[in-house]
Amino acid sequence: MSLTDRKIDVAGGGVAGLAVARALAQRGAKVRLVERAPEITEVGAGIQISPNGMRVMDALGLGDALRAVSRPGKSVALRDGHTGQRIVRLDLEKAKGDFLFVHRARLIEVLAKGASDAGVEIVLGQELLPEASDADLILGADGWRSQFRAAMNPHETPFFTGQVAWRAMIPDDGYPEASVFMGPGRHLVSYPLAGGLRNIVAVEEREVWAEEGWFNRDDPGTVRTAFAEFGGPVPGWLAHLDEVHLWGLFRYPVAPKWHDGAKIAILGDAAHPTLPFLAQGANMALEDAWVLADCLEAMPQATALAKYQELRQARTTRIVDAASANARNYHLRGITRLVAHTVLRFGGTIAPNAPLKRFSWLYDYDATQQVAK
Repeated sequence: MSLTDRKIDVAGGGVAGLAVARALAQRGAKVRLVERAPEITEVGAGIQISPNGMRVMDALGLGDALRAVSRPGKSVALRDGHTGQRIVRLDLEKAKGDFLFVHRARLIEVLAKGASDAGVEIVLGQELLPEASDADLILGADGWRSQFRAAMNPHETPFFTGQVAWRAMIPDDGYPEASVFMGPGRHLVSYPLAGGLRNIVAVEEREVWAEEGWFNRDDPGTVRTAFAEFGGPVPGWLAHLDEVHLWGLFRYPVAPKWHDGAKIAILGDAAHPTLPFLAQGANMALEDAWVLADCLEAMPQATALAKYQELRQARTTRIVDAASANARNYHLRGITRLVAHTVLRFGGTIAPNAPLKRFSWLYDYDATQQVAK
């Protein structure tokens, strides 16, 4: 089922939209990507691309371009927030593939250039309206507030998780590894990026919810107060905060319906928004993009859309659920926290490769091999 000259419109210039646009254009489709913002840009935030996502970037022909603007991830340590002492270490160099830490804006730049180079027409400052499109297929990659998801899955109500997150960038101080500092009711994640930057994400449980979205400014002093009891390098990092953004974390279900059976489908955050506790939002978007393009190339459109959802829904549900579980595990209190940390420390000592192997189902997955041609 050749995609040559098939007209496909894509709504959204984020990771999912740009990746699927390039994947489809490489297969011969005439792709138009419509982004409502006046330019394709990203706010200052770090992102992790794990081996499952890198397999797609390599298949798209963009892996080396991404590596050139990223920091290789060598390890992730879970640490006691109060003391800074390491509890368990995940040796990322033992994984089957690359882990990269990258500024989200650099990833978007690589994908945007890749889409443009593949012949994608990029239209900025407009909104894609299904009734105004003459395309053979319309793809909604328009994020967690997707108009396409809402049309196919009405009456959904996300709920506040009782957690808020601050994100910030500071100058890198040379601290060698990515770390998760865990404390009662809160945790802080930090890792270095290329260009002399360090990414900070700090999460706190609270009863009062914050407005959802990434663009809410907050006082850096609020973060310092929330994590005043944390030790290790955390106080030094927080002392360098000069601009922070706060957002409330909401839980959405994985969409029950990903397509209308004929002409419209959704992918990325539009289909499965996730909490940021497994670093898989961008990776799932990349996987979606490749599997959807492969399905469309291999079978009739209606069949392809159904197969795409069949191949992706269970996996993304498992990832979203695992991310939610991590949020709970990072914030344990009292004796439960003590026991859990002791078990992690002991297990990591007697079987140092076990922590990473627990995630082999996630990182060893190869989206480029899911569809029989």
